[in-house]
Amino acid sequence: MRAAADAADAETLLAAVPADQRVAVVDARFVGHVHALRLGLTDPRFDAAAIPGAVTAKPAARAALGRALRTASTDASNGSVVVGIVTDRVADALDTDLHRPELGELVAEVPRDPQARNEARQAVASVDEEAIRLRTAVKSRDGFFTTYCISPYSRYIARWCARRGLTPNQVTTASLLTALIAAGCAATGTRAGFVAAGLLLLCSFVLDCTDGQLARYSLQYSTLGAWLDATFDRAKEYAYYAGLALGAARGGDDVWALALGAMVLQTCRHVVDFSFNEANVNSTPGPGATANSSPTAAFSDRLDGVGWTVWLRRMIVLPIGERWAMIAVLTALTTPRITFYVLLVGCAFAACYTTAGRVLRSLTRRAQRTDQAARALADLADSGPLAESLARVIPSPLPVLARLLALAGAVVVVLAAWIDGPGWSTVVCAVAYVLVSGDVVARPLKGPLDWLLPPLFRATEYGTVLILAAKADVNGALPAAFGLVAAVAYHHYDTVYRIRGGAGAPPHWLVRAIGGHEGRTLLVAVLAALLTATDFKVALTVLAVAVALLVLFESIRYWVTAHRRGAPAVHDEGEPA
Repeated sequence: MRAAADAADAETLLAAVPADQRVAVVDARFVGHVHALRLGLTDPRFDAAAIPGAVTAKPAARAALGRALRTASTDASNGSVVVGIVTDRVADALDTDLHRPELGELVAEVPRDPQARNEARQAVASVDEEAIRLRTAVKSRDGFFTTYCISPYSRYIARWCARRGLTPNQVTTASLLTALIAAGCAATGTRAGFVAAGLLLLCSFVLDCTDGQLARYSLQYSTLGAWLDATFDRAKEYAYYAGLALGAARGGDDVWALALGAMVLQTCRHVVDFSFNEANVNSTPGPGATANSSPTAAFSDRLDGVGWTVWLRRMIVLPIGERWAMIAVLTALTTPRITFYVLLVGCAFAACYTTAGRVLRSLTRRAQRTDQAARALADLADSGPLAESLARVIPSPLPVLARLLALAGAVVVVLAAWIDGPGWSTVVCAVAYVLVSGDVVARPLKGPLDWLLPPLFRATEYGTVLILAAKADVNGALPAAFGLVAAVAYHHYDTVYRIRGGAGAPPHWLVRAIGGHEGRTLLVAVLAALLTATDFKVALTVLAVAVALLVLFESIRYWVTAHRRGAPAVHDEGEPA
């Protein structure tokens, strides 16, 4: 900490600080809460931030801060600033994106006289800073179960962790380990194991809430942390599905098809969410429409005025809190088969509810999609070398016809697998699917319903793998298919998190190496037709291992490198998954 006499002196002192360090300028007369300074000066997500009486800049914004200090110094030398708050003048002069945190009841002032200083100190004393810090540690938009059954005490666990120097990533890892132990308990197939699994799953969810609250409480946001939190949530849930399937098998009940179906349905639900959100990034209403002109949106806004409907609609979509609580209770009290039946019905209803609402909004609002949105949808489509090559040579019909053909191709290949099972008719339908899926992505995906293409491709690929593995009717085929779909789903989730982080899709070589959605669908169909049931099981296992090794290696390499080079920190405040 150094004291500067004026803006020019501050510029000189800051120039002596190494360029790779964050700096801050705080008015010596500042009066306010410590947490106000913490919010304004230490949040790693923003290159430049300011509150009344204080301004900060990370290395990327140091040059802009220097220019702003020179501007303030010039103003003072010209006599235009006789009495004023230099830090606020500097903040106003910054020619870069400036974050101004919402302080709420927190006090941050620069009093100009003794009376104002005394009033500011009284205002500081009248506010319970710690209570505000605990309250704001909880996500602003969360599900009913999380809000009323977890957050009232998990925020105190987060504070306990912060005071002992624990990081959000450590708590995230503890949540993963707890869920894996829960899956192991479920795999025992005993009633005691199922009860322990349900309890441990709830404990894992408490820790899952705690890591985000710890990040908000102590402002420990990071790119790596956001990736770990999102990735581990999927790993925990799907590992638990596998544990339930293993436990049921020990009791003589084969529910692997249900476990894989639950994973397919849940992943497709997430892809619907991701695709719809990415399609509407920076979008504008169509001609004659406004941002809220959709009747669906208007009706939703009216419902928001009735408090209980807000919670009801959040519960209907089965967010992670309600979903895990339901799974935990059903695991402890019933059987894995009943657990999966209820889960499938609940998730199917939630998927229909959310998808129908978004389709209606898209059709009535008819937003103008941006190039960024079209690029994101193309990346989420995960088209491989076959689709890319065919898109260059096949004559492109009308856009509407291309989309209808893609839908028809997806339905036909799944029906062929369902009706004929492993055979050449399924291969022929898979070839047709490759042709139409390549054509539909040959043009920018800017149509009102183009965001449905990525979930359509996911459902087709995952569904074909599930059905062909089930039709093979050999022990071990469905667990191998579960592993393959899990590996591919990880790749698709990783694509989403990269796009959200502003990095775009995974490298092109990776998409080519694992074949794209159309290539994998065709490959599985060919393997099912050529090989015996036992050999098909082995082929699925080898394919699952190969895909998992490739995507995990590239994903871990990317995220660790991004973390080390200081990629912008992110934190998800969106809807619960």
